[in-house]
Parts: sequence; structure tokens; C-alpha cells
Amino acid sequence: MLSARLHQSIPRSLLPSIRLAIFAFTFFAAATVPSRAQQSTDILPLSEVRPGMQGYAYTIFAGDQVEKFDLEVLGIMPNFLGPKQSIILVQLKGPKVEHTGVVAGMSGSPVYLDGRLAGALSLKLGIFTKEPIAGVTPIADVLNPPVQSSAPQPAQSSQNLPQQLSPSSLPNEPSSSSANNFAAQQITLPSGSALEPIETPLVFSGFQASALRQFSSQLQSYGFVAAQGGTAAPRPDDSQLKPGDMAGMVLVQGDASINSACTVTAVQADRVFLCGHPFLSLGDVQLPMARSRVLTTLSSDMASTKIVNVGGSIGTITGDHLTAVTGKLGTPPAMIPLELTLSVAGAEKQLHFQLVNHPRLTPILVALTTFSGLTQNSLYGEGTTLHLSGEIQLKNHTPVLIENTFAPGDALSPDGLPIALTMQSIFSRLFTNNFEATAIERVSLRVESVPGRHSFTIESAWLEKGEAAPGETLRVRVLLRSYRGPAQVQGTTVRVPDQVTRGTMLRVLVSDADMLNRASRGFAATGAGASASLDQLIALLNRERRNDRLYVGLFAPSPTMLWEDKELPNVPLSQINIVDGRPAPGTVQVLRESLSSESSIPLGGPVAGVISLNLQIR
Repeated sequence: MLSARLHQSIPRSLLPSIRLAIFAFTFFAAATVPSRAQQSTDILPLSEVRPGMQGYAYTIFAGDQVEKFDLEVLGIMPNFLGPKQSIILVQLKGPKVEHTGVVAGMSGSPVYLDGRLAGALSLKLGIFTKEPIAGVTPIADVLNPPVQSSAPQPAQSSQNLPQQLSPSSLPNEPSSSSANNFAAQQITLPSGSALEPIETPLVFSGFQASALRQFSSQLQSYGFVAAQGGTAAPRPDDSQLKPGDMAGMVLVQGDASINSACTVTAVQADRVFLCGHPFLSLGDVQLPMARSRVLTTLSSDMASTKIVNVGGSIGTITGDHLTAVTGKLGTPPAMIPLELTLSVAGAEKQLHFQLVNHPRLTPILVALTTFSGLTQNSLYGEGTTLHLSGEIQLKNHTPVLIENTFAPGDALSPDGLPIALTMQSIFSRLFTNNFEATAIERVSLRVESVPGRHSFTIESAWLEKGEAAPGETLRVRVLLRSYRGPAQVQGTTVRVPDQVTRGTMLRVLVSDADMLNRASRGFAATGAGASASLDQLIALLNRERRNDRLYVGLFAPSPTMLWEDKELPNVPLSQINIVDGRPAPGTVQVLRESLSSESSIPLGGPVAGVISLNLQIR
């Protein structure tokens, strides 16, 4: 009655405007409801989740707009991820998710039931499925992933986002291979019936597919799902995260970038919880965290994925655990600067990158970045001999010096691949040492390119005469065959030691660098097993011979004892018997020969081959 009276008292000319205002107010009020629910700090315990419950989740399909989609609880799967690690099985509903299915990059999307935060979308069921069915990690497990060392936090109400659950409720720390073991077990399940983690895209910007193809087997062994993307300029609001936004790890940045991207589940003060499952099960880490911007969502019957650009750094990823990736807003940790200089016929170009400092990630990231920076450049060309030089600067240690030459081979692999694999090997040896954490401050590399293949093979060698006296200098000649070129003879000398006993038979080894390294150092030539400190490992690396030289070594038939990084030639057997057994197992190696003298000839290209000659001492 009252509304009728008001309607009669309002002039007809104002009615359309009033109706429009009422509609706008109603639309605005309805639009703000999801925002309030999305920001809700109330949580729903797993014990209150029931089949048939209706809920919703938030994610970004395009742009910066966090969108809501509906879902229904199908049931709970107890102990799915492990003891006391249950998941909630849900079916996604709505036009978009029914069209795209469960999307790579959607992991971590906050799930609400009865208006309370219930968990994070983390798993998907099979491929080519007709219904988008997903798994949800319960919110208690997301907000309280395994933590090794953190200061105790004050307790809070169970109805709010807790700082930390009681120690008795913390799940056990998964091993670094737990994710891979779990994936391996799923292979035996019937196709389409396995619940697997939603892919976290590893976004490559500045990398061509041909570059990634060379490392595809290694990337797959890590569980990476490669996706191409770009970089976006940092914005002032990058750090203003809310549930449903996207963020991830920064692995490489600079003239090319590699980043992961997944959805934010919850933000509490400066703490960020995302993904709902591990990235690589790295445990406690210190890796840069960056904002991700979604361009669009690519729908695919096999694997839908988000196409993203990586924004500015916003803090630190602090944990990569079974039930969540965690981060802290603020200043990101320092990265390793890598400078790559390319030189061809006087023209130079410099590339700058920054890489994370992590023993499992840095070696392959160095290889990927070096290979891509080298081969995807206008100064690079196949069929060239490449000379690599540079140094790796370490905190409180002598730099590791790098110098080697690589010539194109007859295989179809790119010429720059051996350089990338060499850098990966050096970094692997540094990071897998058993002595101390490796803190790398800077990497400087320079690659000079010379047209053509400059490589040499040792075909034969001979001595100036078949016998020599103690203290005599002996001339050695070597016949070398250059690639598709004429043979050439090179000569050098070696000196017979004064203390050699007359009648002794010496061995003259004409070889490449690798064979002389092995003959004089044994297993210590290629590993860190004989080192007792990082300094000694660096010394071994810096003493390794260059592959663009022809070497001649003179070996005497007396034992050499290799103890850590020390070479003790001509050691009497009685002393070896006394010392052997005292050092730690594996730190002492005894060779049957001692390198008495050596010489080398620089040739400007890789040398391969070995010839052994006998020399009688008269």
C-alpha cells in the first residue's frame, strides 16, 4: 500500500531514472557479494564437508579480472596424498569451465563452500574427460604445509586463517623424489582415471621451441610443462595480491625469462599461499616471487592452459611442499648475474641474465640460458668453431676459470650445444660438492666464433730416437690430420728426469687433454670424489687441461699417490702402505705411473686421439 502511494506521488517523468538507479544499485550490490566472499577469512574444516555441497571458486581466465565459477562436492578421498592427507573431489560447473575443463595454471584457485574457504583446487582427473572433475587440497593443509624451522606463532581462532597448526598436526616432509614416485605410480592406472596435479606452466619468454627441444628429456624428468609467454612491465599494484590472482617463481630474468605461474589461494598479511600442490618438492627455498598477468585461456581437449605474461618481482617463495607453495611479500632474494658476450669478426653483442641460486635448478638453467642466448642470435651461425672463455666468481673463493674450444661435428646437433653441456657439467660439479653451500656471485662468459671447422686428429707419433739418457731432452714429432685438410707434422720436446734409473722403460703419451687428465689424475679428473673442500675442487677444475692443445706426457713406472687435490709422484710403496687407510675412504688413489714431465702445442681447435710410445733409458 505504501509503495503504491509513493508511486502515485512520483512524477511520471522521473520514473525511468528511478528504475535505472534501483537496477544499478541492485546490480552493484550483487556484484560486490562475490568480492566479500572471496576475501572471507572464515575457513571450513574438512570434517564439515559433505557430498552434494554447492560452492564456487575463483580464478583468472583473461586480463586481471578474477572470475567466479561454480562447483559441487562429489565426496572426500581420505589419505589420497599420503597418511592423513585427504582431498575433496569436486565437479566444476558453468559455461567456461565446462568448455575449457581444468586448466593448467588454475591450481591454487580458492574453493568456497557455504561461503567459507574450504581449500585450493590442485588436482585434475584424466584427459579427454567429458566432465571437469578436480581435486581440492583442504585449506588446513594449504595454510600449514610442512615447515622445518619457523618461530612459533600465536594461536588464533579456528574460524580464521591460522598462522600455524600445532606441531602434532603437521604432515611429514616429503622427500625430493616423492612427486616423481607418485607420478610413476599413476602410469599403471587405466587411462583417464588418475587424479594428477594440475600442471603449473613453466613460462619461457625469449626461448624458441628448437632451443627447448635440446633439453626436453631433462625438462620432462623435472616434471616441467613448458609454455611460451612474455614479460610485462612492473606495476605499482603487482604486490597487491588477492585470492584468485596469479603469481609464481622466477627462475631466469633479463634478456630472457623462465617463470612458473599458478593461482593464489589466500593472502595473510605478507604471507602468500598458492598452487595447492608442490612445484618441484624443493622444500624450504629462497626464490624470487613475481606477479603473473593472464592474456587468455587456451581451450584444448587434451590440455587447456593459461597464456601469461610475467610481471614484476613482489617477494620470495619460501616453501615448495606437498600441499602448497608459500611465499612472503617484500624484497626478492638476490640472483646470479650471467653476462654472455658474443664476438664474430670484430662485432660484439652482450646479453644479460639473472638466474636463481639453487643446486637442483641452476645447472640446467645455465645450460638452457647459454644455449638459447648463443644460438638465437644474429651473430651465431652453424659450421663455426667456437672458443669459450670466462670465469665463475664465488663468494670467499678463487674464481673458476673457463677456457675451451668447440668445433662443429658431423651430427645434426647444433654447434652451440657442447658449450651449454660443458657449463651444465661445471655447475653440477660445483653445486653437488659435499663440503659447503655454493654461493655464486657472478658468471662472465665470452664466445668467439671463427668460420669453419678447426679440429685435429692424432694419426701417428714417433720419437727422435728410441733411447735416451737421464736429464736428456727428447724431441717428439706428431702427425695430425685436420678436418678435410692436409696432414701436418708438429714437434715438441720432453725432458727425461735426472733421477731416472738406467735400464728403466718410460712411456711417452701423445694425446688430447681429456686422456692426459685421466692418465695423470684417475677418477679425480672428472669428479669431486678426491676433494676435501670446495677450494680443492676449484683447484682441480682450474688445473684441467684445455682441449685445443696437443699434449705429450712422459710417465715413469713409479706409483703416484693422489690425496685429495695433491699429486705425490714417485712415492715409495712402503710410505703408501703407511698412509693408505688413514684418510677417509675414497680420498686416496694410487696410480701405477707418475707423470714426470709434459709439454703442449696450441692448435686453435679441438684435438682428439691418443698414441703411446716406449722410451728406453740407457
